Amino acid sequence: MSDKSIVAVVTGASRGAGRGIAIALGSHGCTVYITGRSQKTGDHPLPGTIYETAAAVSAAGGKGIAVVCDHSDDDQVKRLFDQIRLEQGRLDILVNNAAAVYDELGAPGNFWEKPLKLGDMIDVGIRSGYVASWLAAPTMIAQNEGLIIFTSASGAAHYSLGPAYGAHKAGVDKMAFDMAVDFRAAESQVAALSIWMGALATDRLLGMIAADPDKYGYLRNQIETPEFTGHVIWALYNDPQLSALNGQTVIGAEMAVKYGIQDEGGRQPPSYRDTHKIVPHTHHPLVIR
Repeated sequence: MSDKSIVAVVTGASRGAGRGIAIALGSHGCTVYITGRSQKTGDHPLPGTIYETAAAVSAAGGKGIAVVCDHSDDDQVKRLFDQIRLEQGRLDILVNNAAAVYDELGAPGNFWEKPLKLGDMIDVGIRSGYVASWLAAPTMIAQNEGLIIFTSASGAAHYSLGPAYGAHKAGVDKMAFDMAVDFRAAESQVAALSIWMGALATDRLLGMIAADPDKYGYLRNQIETPEFTGHVIWALYNDPQLSALNGQTVIGAEMAVKYGIQDEGGRQPPSYRDTHKIVPHTHHPLVIR
């Protein structure tokens, strides 16, 4: 890839996976645009703001730039990418992580017994990733390099937390595959991948484990730090054989083994292949245009 300063965008990075990924990319010297809606304490029930994440990225060795952006608003998203083009003139990595996640997602009951707002994940999750990629692609195509990542999980291939969550994960996996088809058709070196993250040591999940250890306590032995996926993304971006992975859904824990990445404390998080006996779908090569 390019030897220029690497410019990345991590959407939904006030907290959780997005925050960890942004900080990890910052530790590799990236300029990272952090998007989200949380600007001050109290904007969200969980701690974290875009400005706190930006400061953490800079402290890690990169340059964090916070941008207030509601990914349900296409105009705000367009302004984000216009700003990046104006300030940087390039974009190397886009991490589509923003998603409308609510506490009720893990509540008991069938989908019709839970709040309708859980369906927002189809908008801020699937559609928002499409919009951000649509806006990022022309810049990446023009420079003939770049990586679009979708953060996903095994719920794409088995029942997990209901149909809205499942549709989100399966949807982004398929989008990565289809975007790769178009990038190859354009004879471009831009790549799109979806990455299955494991259970993450976020404030949300740690709170769930503490509240119901009988149900979620087993996750303590499988958990990944939010930064772990960011280091895997960095390795993917720098892989000279990245084109061979273009369009695939990969398991982050397995990519970590491939690239010699360990998590905090020297841990090697397990793969869904071992813990759940499940792997990403293999899409058929037929192309109808």
